[in-house]
Formats: sequence, C-alpha cells, structure tokens
Amino acid sequence: MHRGSLGGDGFRRGRRTPPLSGCPHQNGGEGAKYDLLRERREGAPCGMAGLAGAMDVSACMKSLLLAAAQYRAARTEPNAALLLRSLEIISGLKLTRLFASNQVLPNECLICLVELIEDPNISPQLTLKVVGLLSQLVVDNEAREVLQNTYNLCSVLAGVIHRSSVNPIDPVLLQSIQLLQKLTYNARVFHACSNVDELISFLMHRIQSTEDELTIPCLGLMANLCRHNLSIQAYIKSLTNVKNFYRTVISFLANSSLTMVVFALSILSSLTLTEEVGEKLFHSRNIHQTFQLIFNILVNGDGTLTRKYSVDLLIDLLKNPKIADYLTKYEHFTSCLNQVLGLLHGRDPDSSAKVLELLLAFCSITELRHVLRQAVLEPSMASCGNTRLATRSKSSEPFVLLVHWSNQPLEASENCASLALELFREIFEDVIDAGNSAMAERFVDLLLPSLLDNLHFLDQKVDNLLAKKKCERMIKAIDILINILDNLPLCADDTLKMHITKILTPDRCTSLIEHQFTYSGIDFGLGLKVMDSELSKLAADIILKTLDLMSKLKQLVPNMEVSFYKVLQDQRLVTPLAFALTSDHREQVQAGLRILFEAAPLPDFPAIVLGESIATNNSYRQQEAEHVSKRSRMQASMTCVNPLKSSIVCSPKDDAAAFNIQDLIQKLQSGLEIKESVADVRVSEIMDVYEQKLSALSSKETRLQDLLEAKALALAQADRLIAQYRCQRSQAESEARTLASMLKDAERKNEDLDTLLKVQQVEAERAQSDIEQLFQHNRKLQTIAEEHELLQRSSIDLLQKHETIERQYKDLQVTCSLLNKQLETIKNMNESLKQQNDKTVAQLLETEEHRQELHKQLQDRDEKISSLQQKAKLQEEKLKARQKEKTDMEETIDILRKELSKSEQAKKELSIKASSMEVQKLQLEGRLEEKEAVVKLQQEELNKHSHMIAMIHSLSGGKLSAETVNLSL
Repeated sequence: MHRGSLGGDGFRRGRRTPPLSGCPHQNGGEGAKYDLLRERREGAPCGMAGLAGAMDVSACMKSLLLAAAQYRAARTEPNAALLLRSLEIISGLKLTRLFASNQVLPNECLICLVELIEDPNISPQLTLKVVGLLSQLVVDNEAREVLQNTYNLCSVLAGVIHRSSVNPIDPVLLQSIQLLQKLTYNARVFHACSNVDELISFLMHRIQSTEDELTIPCLGLMANLCRHNLSIQAYIKSLTNVKNFYRTVISFLANSSLTMVVFALSILSSLTLTEEVGEKLFHSRNIHQTFQLIFNILVNGDGTLTRKYSVDLLIDLLKNPKIADYLTKYEHFTSCLNQVLGLLHGRDPDSSAKVLELLLAFCSITELRHVLRQAVLEPSMASCGNTRLATRSKSSEPFVLLVHWSNQPLEASENCASLALELFREIFEDVIDAGNSAMAERFVDLLLPSLLDNLHFLDQKVDNLLAKKKCERMIKAIDILINILDNLPLCADDTLKMHITKILTPDRCTSLIEHQFTYSGIDFGLGLKVMDSELSKLAADIILKTLDLMSKLKQLVPNMEVSFYKVLQDQRLVTPLAFALTSDHREQVQAGLRILFEAAPLPDFPAIVLGESIATNNSYRQQEAEHVSKRSRMQASMTCVNPLKSSIVCSPKDDAAAFNIQDLIQKLQSGLEIKESVADVRVSEIMDVYEQKLSALSSKETRLQDLLEAKALALAQADRLIAQYRCQRSQAESEARTLASMLKDAERKNEDLDTLLKVQQVEAERAQSDIEQLFQHNRKLQTIAEEHELLQRSSIDLLQKHETIERQYKDLQVTCSLLNKQLETIKNMNESLKQQNDKTVAQLLETEEHRQELHKQLQDRDEKISSLQQKAKLQEEKLKARQKEKTDMEETIDILRKELSKSEQAKKELSIKASSMEVQKLQLEGRLEEKEAVVKLQQEELNKHSHMIAMIHSLSGGKLSAETVNLSL
C-alpha cells in the first residue's frame, strides 16, 4: 500500500523503528560520555563543527536515525540533546538536493522527520527544529513534491496545527502554518486526507477572529487550499457560517497590507466567482478598480510572496472569458503592462519567473498579445505619453531584459530561461500574424544570438536536473528557429538569410545530434532500448527537432543535405524515432512521420530494427498497463479483507508484538489464516504481499545494522574527543595565566590608544562628511554623464537620419528634373503631332474613298491625345504638389509613353499613306493631262480626216457632209 495513504497514527506505526538492544543510553558509562559531549558543545561551540567536519553526509544521516530511535525508546535529556544536535548538523549541511534524490538513506531520514513531528509527546524545541529543517527542504520543488505526495506531510502538519491550536501564541503553531503554506503552494490537497476538515475549521475561525500575527499566514494557507480544489470549495460553501466568512474576507480588501489584500482576493475569486457575491464583486462596474488594485499589488507589493499570489490571481481571472474581455477593454492596460515589464529589471529569479508566467498568460488572449508585442518590440510607441518610461536606457528595454533572462545559467533556482524562450515564440507568432516584415526581421536579428547561445551543449558532465533544464531550453530554442525558417520569406532579406545559414552549419547540427546520442543514454548497439528516463525522452526530442531543422535548411546551406541523409541512415536514430512514433503527443508523432518519410527511401535505413523497436515499446506499455490494472485489482481485493489487512499492513502499538520472520514463515506454510480470512483471494497474490513484507523486513534489518555501525563509530570518535578535551583543558589553564598578564599590559596600552582613538574618531567624522559630499557630487556627475550619453546617442541617431533624408531629397530632385524634361518632350511631340494631324486631314479630304474611315480614326486619336494631354497636365500638377509620390508618377508616365509611342507610330503610318496617296494623285493628273493632249491631237487628226472624206465625197458627187462622217479609230 502507498505510504501516503496511511494517515495519522497508521503512518507512524507502520514506519516506527524497533528499539535497539544495548543502546548507549542504557549504559551509565556511555551516558557519562554523552554528558561530557554536551558540556563540550556548550563550553566550546567549535566542537560541533569539528564533529560535523569529521563525519560525512551518510554518517550524519545514520546518526540522526539512531538518535531518533534512542529518543523514541527513552525520552531523556541526553537523548533529546543528541537528537537536537543531529538535527542542527543536518540543517547546517543544506542537503536539499540530496533529499529529493529518492535514495534509501535520505528517504529514511524524511520518514524519521515526519514521524517526529507527528508524535504528540515530542518536546516543542525539537518540533521547532524539525519544522525549520523541513522548511529548508520545501524550497526545492522536487523535495516539496516528495514530502507531499509520498510522505503525506500535509495531513501530518494539519494534525500538528490541530494539536497546537489550543495555545495561539505557541511558536510551533505559527511555523507549522507557514510550512504548510509553502508546501501547499501550487499544489492540490485531497479533501479526504485526515485532519483537513479540522484545519479548514481552524483557519476560518482564526480569519474571523481578531487580527494578529496568525491572520496573514492563515489567509495564505486558505488561498492555497481553495485554489483549483472543487471538493474543498464545496465543503466550505456547505458550512453554515460561510456568509460571515465572506463578509470578513471582503473587509480585508480595505486593509493597508497588500499581502492581506491579495490573499483575500484570491480566496474570493476561488469561492465566489460563479456565485452572486462574485458577480457583484467582479462586475463590470468594479472590475476596472479590481484590475488597478491587482496591478498596484503586483508592482508595489511587499515582496516576492505577494507578487507570486497577485500573478496567480490575475492568471486565474484571465481564465474567465468575461473577465478576460474586460481586461482587453481596460484603458490603462498599456501603462500597467510597461510597469510589469519593468519588474524584469530586478535580480530576483522567483519574481521574474512569475512575471514571465503572467506575460505568457496575456499571450493566450489575442488582443493582449498584440499589446504585449508592441510593448516589447516597440517600447517608444508603447510608452508615448509617459516620460519616465520613454527616457529609460537601452539596457532596460523589455526585449533586452527578456534576452538577459533567456541566457540565465542552469544553476538558477527558477526556470526563467524556458519561460522567456516560450514568450519569444508567442511574440514572433504575433509578429507573423501582423504581417510586419520589418519588425519580424528586426526581431529575428536581435533574437538569433540568444537562440544560438542556448544551443551550445555542456562541456562537462552535470547532474540530471541541470541536464534536463538544458535540454528543455534547447528544445524551445530549436522550436523558435523552425518557426523562423517556416516564415523566412516574410521576415528575412538576403543578408539575414546568409547570416542564418552561416551560423547553422552542418557541423554544428551534426555535433548537436552526436552529443545527444553520446551523453543521453541512446548511444548503444542497435538502439532497442526502451525510452524510460525523462532525460532520454528530452534528448530524443532534441534529435528529432534538429533533424526537422536540418530538413528545412538542406536547400539553403551547402552540404546540409549530405549531412542530413547521413544522420538518417545512422542505426542510433531508431530509438528516438520509435519513441516519437509511439508517443502520446501529436507534435512528436508528426515530426517522427516527417523524418520517416525522408528516411524510408534511403538504402541503409534500418526499417526492420525500427519495427522491432516500435513493437518493443508497445509491448512494454501493454505490460505496464496490465501491471497497473493487476495492482489495482489486488489492492481492491485486499481492502475487502479487514482481518488480513490489520495483521499485515498495520503494526500494533506495542513494538515488541510486531511480526517476525519466523511467524510469517509458519503462516505461509500452514495457510490456515489465509483460508479462514479470505476465500476468494488467490494464494499467489497474498504470497506476493508476504514476499514484499519479507524484503522490507530484511532491508530494515540491514539498515539497523548500518545504524549500529555508525553508532559505534560515533562512540569511538566521542572517546577521542574527550581525550582531546582533557589535554586542551590543561593547555587552556596555562594559557589563561599567560593571558591574564597579557591582559594587564593590554589594558595599559588600551588607555593610551583610547586617547588616540578619540582624536581619530573626530578626524574620521570629518572625513566621513567630506566623503558623503564627494559621493553626492559623484552621483550628480554620474547622472549628468548618463544624460550626456543619452544626448550623444540621440544626436548620432538624428545625424544619421538627417543624412539619409538629405540623400533621399537629392535623389528626388534628380528624378523630378528628369520628369520635367520628359514632360517638355511630350509637349513638343504633342504639338508636332497636331501639325501632322492637320496636314493629314487636308490630304484625306482630297481622297474620297477613305475619307470617312480616316476621319473616324483621326477623331479617336484626337480624343486619345486630348485625354493624354489632360493626364499629362494632371500629372504635372501632382508632381509639383506631391514630390514624394514618385513611384505612382513613374507608372503613369510609362503608360503615357507606351500610348504615345503607339499613337506616334500610327501617325507615322498615316503620314506615309497620305504621302503615297499624294504621289499617286500627281501621277494620275500627269497621265490625264498626257491623255487629254493625245485626245486633242487625235481629235484634230479626226477633224482633218473628216474634212478630207467630205472633200472626197464632194468631189465624187456625194451628198454627205463633214458633220455626218463617222470615223472610228
């Protein structure tokens, strides 16, 4: 059964260490040794440091376990002092990371600490010390999860608070509430756990009582319990005095303490947001005041704790669509956002991490993401009207601050770098959605060095936690690079593209993949290992995303395609590819399919090995699911058997009556108790339970043996320390006599030096005043120097802008003169075309056959020429009025040129036709004149012939006259 499911006394009884025979406290001589050790600790504090330095960490932990066992066996003052000293040594070593490592000895120590504070008979001094040590441990997130989920510390602390609530001024009560507040922050507490109802009743009673030092931690703890916990919310709403509780919490909103105000708002948002009280409190009439109050608490809070709760409150409110819509319409959101971005200038990683979480929550709303993008990438536009924000230095710009947090060292307590990279991805997506190529280009140019810094792998070997952080950062950086490459035509010109391709070389990508193969547990044989560790899964994700990045770069970077296909044929790629294809995440499956489509046609791709690896992963998951179902069925069957459960799981209150190995063997051999207790439970399942108990008892016996050895070692060291103490005591007495004589001489010298000291003090005061004046003058000079630097930077920027504007003005003047010349030539051409048109009209009037067609054509041409003249005039007027519209003028002039060239060509063709027609006319007239002359000559000859014929007829006596003679030629 899970250790966390045992609450109250069951947990303590199930893990109590049995008493040891022959313990040192039972021996008088050895008890005297501990008395001497206690005197040594009280007389010379350096003895404890020497003891802690001589013993290693494991010995210290074993000593703590042994001291706790002795104290539970006999609650005497020497044993309590020994346990207290062991707790002080463990507390001074600061082994937070070790207690979260899931090792055997630290787990035993955690069990021991939980059992100590659960014991109601322990002394308050020891309880305070244990609570202080646990407060150190819960600072680490993994240790906090272990204490809450595995050791059920929440219910134990709730029991401690319930016992200590009788005396409100008990320091144990205050420290227990503060520890439980740290433990339950961002964690869900099960309402079914023991002592939770009593804890809620105590908190409600203390919150409605007179305000004291317990009020703020009780409000914070209540806020933690109510947040994202429907069962506890329903329980509180079902209480009879809930309305009075609401009134008390609402009255805290007018308190002067910002911490108390944000705790009260968090409680009200969790309990009343969907009720009538919440609708009145968060109504549209009051919501803007609530926003202003939350932002004031966030910016001007009392510390990191207040800032954390204010951020969580605002994130929870943004999940409500109505309140999110109210925030998009909040008129002061831009100024509040600038103040929130200013909080990133601090050096506290916890506070900055919460601010980054809030900014990511803003990105979930499209309108707020637009405002955030403008505030980060265009701070001058976002901060216009605010002189204090407009005059900040370049190093305090939001983008520079985000880059700073994205490059935080791995040893930092909070994961600010991953949050900053995630925020960069959201901002870049908004830039792409906005379609602003210049801003996208500037964004990529500024962010690229930071992304490449995150792709550097570690040279030395680090622990798994730091390696996991590094892998997460690399995954987010590669995601941003892939997003940039997908939108490269929009956000990058040729220079930026060349810069990206120069940095993302094939050697860099292949070395990144090779490093993950080597240091993440994937570099082995044929790669049939099941991906069981978190670090290996992250490494596989990095390999797949790097291959996806190489596939997008293979057409841009030389030799990238060769390196890409070479990696695809590597046998070690089988494991990450099988992990991706059998993953539960859609993005990983899609990335794996893309890589598979690229690699499948290759000749050396290990397709058979990939199939075996996928089958192995599927079978492993199926076995794990069957094991979980089998374990759940066994637990369900065992819960039905109360006698067997009481005899196996729960130990009796008296440690002497515990089961031993011989009893268990006899019960296994006989099988009578199993048959009497359970008739429907299989013997094999109960055998498994007994085998588990046997292994637990054997491991417990080995641990006790280790404790005995550690105790013997500690006793030997104590003997040596006692002998050293006796020698040092005699030496100290002789040294004391010499020190007494030296003291007298020192007193005489001290009197002489006292007078000198007074004189020097007066001089020091004068020097201090002079130094303060110099410091003030130096501060003024520094402010003047900073202003001078700002002015110099602004003047340089203005000079550069002025030079660029002058160059543009000169270019525009040159283009304007060219356009004027072109317009003059167009006018001349128009006049010449008019003259030619008149000539052609006169010539076309003479030609009757083509007059109508040519006239119509000329009218059309005249209309086109008039429209062109009007367009030219309009263009001339627009050119004088708007010199900046160069591009539009060039387009219209090009059109005019084309049309005029066409018209000119048509005019030339018409003029050629007209000239040819005139030549033909002249030729025809000449021919007609010649023919008329020939006709006249012939007519004269005919007349002569007719006279001759008439004369012949007259001579012959005929009667014909000359007029009647008809001659035909």
